Amino acid sequence: MPILNVRTATSEDLNRILDIYNQGIEDRIATLEVEAKDFDYMTDWFKVHQNRYTVLVAESDGIVVGWASLNRYSHRCAYDGIADLSIYVDRTFRSKGVGSALHLELEKEARKNNFYKIILFTFPFNENGQRLYQKIGYREVHVFEKQEVMDGQYIDVMIME
Repeated sequence: MPILNVRTATSEDLNRILDIYNQGIEDRIATLEVEAKDFDYMTDWFKVHQNRYTVLVAESDGIVVGWASLNRYSHRCAYDGIADLSIYVDRTFRSKGVGSALHLELEKEARKNNFYKIILFTFPFNENGQRLYQKIGYREVHVFEKQEVMDGQYIDVMIME
């Protein structure tokens, strides 16, 4: 496992966050998005991920190799204590402990920011993601069948908590 430094993301990290996010889009393993995002998109995204909706990055030898965020689950105030989780890891660092390290620190941030529950949406076929989420205690709640069409194929989406 590489030596990692996990810290709060800054605007200087946005290029690497964008690169890693676009890898997830290209690899079709982590998001229903199919179009690569640009820097303006990521800048707008980052603006709403401040305060409670934290973004963390994991660095190895000073290079950002993964990121994680707490996202708004719902705009309804009844769900203010629930956050949606995103974790993205650079292709060359997947299955090397980066996701676990990010989640550990993000969970601390969630508690500090009065979240009592974290949920996530994942693809049932994302084996690396499944191993990570199960290892850190998430359980499957439901699979939404045919949630989207991607590359001409129906895609199921699993919700975990």
